[in-house]
Parts: sequence; structure tokens; C-alpha cells
Amino acid sequence: MTCPICRKETDPKYRPFCSKRCADVDLGRWLTGAYAIPAEEDDLPDEADAAAPPRPH
Repeated sequence: MTCPICRKETDPKYRPFCSKRCADVDLGRWLTGAYAIPAEEDDLPDEADAAAPPRPH
């Protein structure tokens, strides 16, 4: 298995990464929004839905 950041061989201590540096690079990408899971437009509330009062359960 290779490191997803630099493609070097992984280190079991930092798996799936090769080092703490690459693990930190990956974490930084998640925290800054470089990685994102796209949402479908249907998943977003319409403006009318956002303005409506919440419905009782």
C-alpha cells in the first residue's frame, strides 16, 4: 500500500500514511475544505422551506 499524499510505502504506525507529516497534510486538507463531499441540489432546503415554521413531529 502506498501513502495517498506522497505515494511512498506506508508505515504501520501512521497507516495509511508514510509519516506524521503526510497525516498532518491530509488533516489540514480536511480542515480547510480542500476535500469535500458534493451534495446534490435536492438535498438543500428551498428558500420557502427555510422560512416556514418547523412542523411538529
